[in-house]
Amino acid sequence: MDWDKLRIFHAVAEAGSFTHAGDVLNLSQSAVSRQISALEEALQVPLFHRHARGLILTEQGETLNQTVREVFSKLAMTQSLLTESKEKAAGRLRVTTTTGFGTCWLTPRLHRFMETNPDISITLILEDNDLDLGMREADVAVRMHPPRQPDLIQRHLADFPLPIYASQSYLNDHGTPRTLEELNAHKLVLFGGYHPPVPHINWLAETGVPSDERRQARLEVNSLAAMAGAIAAGIGIGSIPLYAASQYPNLVKILPEVPLPTVDAYFVYPEELRTSKRVAVFRDFLLAEINARHH
Repeated sequence: MDWDKLRIFHAVAEAGSFTHAGDVLNLSQSAVSRQISALEEALQVPLFHRHARGLILTEQGETLNQTVREVFSKLAMTQSLLTESKEKAAGRLRVTTTTGFGTCWLTPRLHRFMETNPDISITLILEDNDLDLGMREADVAVRMHPPRQPDLIQRHLADFPLPIYASQSYLNDHGTPRTLEELNAHKLVLFGGYHPPVPHINWLAETGVPSDERRQARLEVNSLAAMAGAIAAGIGIGSIPLYAASQYPNLVKILPEVPLPTVDAYFVYPEELRTSKRVAVFRDFLLAEINARHH
């Protein structure tokens, strides 16, 4: 099994066709096809089912691809550590976090990191699903829950409370609720979508009502930034993390005596990047920003 054939096999497995893999590898479709046939002959097993609509991995192909993917991700990890200069942090850092935190909190502060670290470039991947750091879909993550993967290093960054907000114009028109029960008579802005970006984001729909009931939303939207904008525009009452609300300083906090759930933010990265300078300086930047302005 030579490296070159495995590299081509991996590209075909990820792309799902000889043509697409050829484009990625800068090889002709027939060259790609020949290499795969040679690998299948050497191993004496079929690696792909060939269909009119493309290629599907056989069971043996799946097994080989899992191993190859792990090997290549380890190589990519090693390469990024080797290219890192010993004296100063340099190179590319791939950061993933939720759309809301990335849009509302991280992006407006990122220029300070870039100014103090001129040799680091950032790829920012905003995604409410957790990307697989072990498989190198990103180098580091800011997660809004404790990490579920056991082999990741985690550093607790902050607890962001989820206050209840309304706009002054909404309160002028509809009155100010004094208790959670009074929310039943109000319009709510809730998160709508399959992948809640933070736990408890819709706690207002469930708190203070019988356990089999839910308050209905006047507006549901699958973005914290859009929820903040909608509450600021007077559509209704909603609960969002402080970092999403901070762009609208005229939001009014209501029901101050109600205990609030919090969002636990963690900085997470794989064990292999423990010695990485890029990761260390980015972690220090996050902690400094959070502590300086305390949210």
